[in-house]
Amino acid sequence: MENIVNFVQKVSSRSIDELKKRTAIDDIFPQKEDSKYIARRKKLVELLRKKGISSQLVLDAIGKVPRQFFMPESLSELAYEDKPLPIGAGQTISQPFTVAKETEILDIQKNDKVLEIGTGSGYQAAVLLECGCHLFSLERQEVLYNPTKKRLNDLEYKATCLLKDGFEGLIEEAPFDKIMVTAGASEIPNKLLRQLKIGGIMALPFGEGEQKRLYRIRRLSETDFEKMDCGPCAFVPMLKGINRK
Repeated sequence: MENIVNFVQKVSSRSIDELKKRTAIDDIFPQKEDSKYIARRKKLVELLRKKGISSQLVLDAIGKVPRQFFMPESLSELAYEDKPLPIGAGQTISQPFTVAKETEILDIQKNDKVLEIGTGSGYQAAVLLECGCHLFSLERQEVLYNPTKKRLNDLEYKATCLLKDGFEGLIEEAPFDKIMVTAGASEIPNKLLRQLKIGGIMALPFGEGEQKRLYRIRRLSETDFEKMDCGPCAFVPMLKGINRK
């Protein structure tokens, strides 16, 4: 009888310790989400639907990602406004409609191999991952790269994040099913086009000055591409090189 009692006590103690361990991890990060953000996110999803986003996969992804964790805490009350917000280094977290639109035109399929140019805050990366892809994301700003990589890991978003020049792409992992550029290009990123598989799609903000157009580019063959204009957009400029400041 004594052996049975000791066994039960050991099992109970171990269960309590495991529970405490899980609770301790949960208390560190990610934080338990305030219900007000959940309600605001639902309203944002409905707003995006009214503004023309029809992909249920994309709407569901937007509905899952806690945008307030991807921006300075001082701006968290604005997290579910449909507007871009500053994140430092002259960069922004994109307007939710823009994030949804770019994601929608890529037509993400489960297990697609996707290259993202411009990790930024990591919000767009999280939305892509919620759509079920395998993501490689490049960021040129070291001051953004380090905290964003940690943020995505802490929130259990599994992306391969690298500090690299986006114009160069990631030739060692090419070809990609989809490529998303999250900055406005004033010249055609030819190296990226060559890293797109035949039949693959690129979302590219392109144009001169502040006014850019969002294009959906499909690779038809080794030499042929099809371009579709998806409307006006506003992005920070796409720059070359790595900024280690």
